[in-house]
Amino acid sequence: MLEGKNIVITGAGSGIGRATCQLAAQEGARVVAVDIADGVHETARSITASGGSAVAVQADASIEDAVKDFVARCVETYGGIDGVYANAGVSGGRKTLMELTVEDWHRTLAVNTVGVFLAIKHSVPHMIEQGSGAIVCTASVAGLRANAGGVDYSASKAGVISIVQTVAYQLYDTGIRINAICPGLIETGMTRPTFDRARERGTEHRIGQINPTRRPGQPIEIAQAACFLLSDRASYVNGGLSSSHPWVYPR
Repeated sequence: MLEGKNIVITGAGSGIGRATCQLAAQEGARVVAVDIADGVHETARSITASGGSAVAVQADASIEDAVKDFVARCVETYGGIDGVYANAGVSGGRKTLMELTVEDWHRTLAVNTVGVFLAIKHSVPHMIEQGSGAIVCTASVAGLRANAGGVDYSASKAGVISIVQTVAYQLYDTGIRINAICPGLIETGMTRPTFDRARERGTEHRIGQINPTRRPGQPIEIAQAACFLLSDRASYVNGGLSSSHPWVYPR
């Protein structure tokens, strides 16, 4: 499904990012795995050990120079960039409104929202030049409705959704697609405290109970959606026609 594609994936050190790197490589992609954590090296090693192609870049996805560098690394190493999965994120710690500081807001928005913007901004010129590309961003159900995260986290993910909807139309007729995934409760390092507390209380069976499937999700399930959106099989999936106010391309 991704044979010959050159793809950058952020937040690749664990969880959804690692699962997506591994699945994309299994499906034939060459992967640049990016994360601020050391685990990104293990992600790349697991891919190369299985015969896939991957390089690890340890970097902060919210720093513009770092983003420029890892996008350039993909182009220089593999000869181009066909896809970006802007997945890196932080939970914000689920502090209440009165506990949050300005510094908390800056960090959450820097990673979750500015990081997405930067990944898009610096990959798009390469994609425009080649006339094609796919961008996927991790948002959240917290960006759609209340009570799925803290104020800062929820606002940051609502920002991701808005970025994707707006950029989809700014990339009108370029051949570049952009979409967001809004996961529910997925068992990752970021959500581990929720799962650990439930297991300590003996209420693990209640995790994900409000979902019709009555369970939480696993990283591979989001990875499968991301890889589909990065592939040519999703060639008509782009931002969502219902996401825009009435609009006519400026002539």
